[in-house]
Amino acid sequence: MTQRRGPRPLSAHLSLALSRAWLATASIPSSSGSTPWSGSWPGFAPNSPRARAEHERILRSPAAADLERLRAAVLRQLQREDAAMLRGIVAYRDHPWRRVLPDPPRIWSEGPARILDYGGDHGDDHGCTGPAALFVPSLVNRATVLDLMPEHSMLRWMAGQGVRTFLLDWGAPGAAERGFSLTDYIAGRLERAIAAAAEASGGPVTLVGYCMGGLLTLAAALRRPDRVGALVLLATPWDFHAGGPEAEARARSAAALLPSIELLLAATGTLPVDLLQLLFAGIDPFGIARKFRAFGKLDPSSARAAHFVALEDWLNDGIPLAAQVARECMAGWYGANTPMRGRWQVAGAAVEPAAWRGPAFLAIPRGDRIVPPESARALAVRLQNATVLDVPAGHIGMAAGLKAEAVLWRPLRDWLRALPYPN
Repeated sequence: MTQRRGPRPLSAHLSLALSRAWLATASIPSSSGSTPWSGSWPGFAPNSPRARAEHERILRSPAAADLERLRAAVLRQLQREDAAMLRGIVAYRDHPWRRVLPDPPRIWSEGPARILDYGGDHGDDHGCTGPAALFVPSLVNRATVLDLMPEHSMLRWMAGQGVRTFLLDWGAPGAAERGFSLTDYIAGRLERAIAAAAEASGGPVTLVGYCMGGLLTLAAALRRPDRVGALVLLATPWDFHAGGPEAEARARSAAALLPSIELLLAATGTLPVDLLQLLFAGIDPFGIARKFRAFGKLDPSSARAAHFVALEDWLNDGIPLAAQVARECMAGWYGANTPMRGRWQVAGAAVEPAAWRGPAFLAIPRGDRIVPPESARALAVRLQNATVLDVPAGHIGMAAGLKAEAVLWRPLRDWLRALPYPN
């Protein structure tokens, strides 16, 4: 049995979790009311009003009379939490669940990319055919999030509902893909994949893009509206500076990292998985510790524990990003906010959502911390014929969570069925 590597990079996540002790005790004021590092209480921005209010609350509390006892109590609590986190990580790494789902038939491939056909095509008494959909995930995560478990797979469920379901699995970049730009992926490989799916289904297909995949499918649909009948965008960003000052600061910080990793990009031709994982961890630095503490309390034999392990295995089995794509995304999307400013171009042409004339369905998760809802709504208002679904879930939970069937799969199925055929 292969040893699990996650949560990766493990050393960085452990360091983040253990740093809470220093942050917490540094935030406790001295008897004079000063703090060694003002505004450092976990969860608060430095010198924020929330942090200052917490400091004032501590000073007014009875514990302020004995700050050394307060520090000791805080450290004991954090030690208990860190021990619980470590128990959760060990329980995860030792869990017996492994993904054993067989792949459906492959109908097309190019380099590491392939289209998998989940079936689901059907006709009625009049010979009409149901909807056909090509699902397109992000370039930085495995496509298996949409086909997670035998009893919990969005793609197999859709096929069982009569939707002719295809999946574009990008695979990991090889020697050729390490030199790819976004234009190479969109105007080249994705367009050829769309052509293959359209040929297999006998007409135009609906493109279903998830997260970064939504940006890729939007650009491809604008280029080839003859092969795309409708567009589905799941948690797809557009305004990369939306979500408040902290979200904009994180976006600009990602762009600011580029000079420091340029040698790595040039040497390897990719942005490595562990570095990508660290960038995502920056959204919620203590999130890993929190979720593994919770996992450690679950019954290991429960369906909920198996589902957690399935998702965590997927999260830790990422895909490196081609170097030029990383530059375009970090400097362009995150730094300069090129989509929102009308400056993102593919093959020399601006990607303008208002130019899309076909039906569109946008699912926007309320609890999304990766793509703030405001970022996705900025895209919705630019599409002329858009149906918007407000989803009571997070970025991953929307597509693969335990409530995903109710909050996303069924509404999307109903919308697909209502499309005129061929779609």
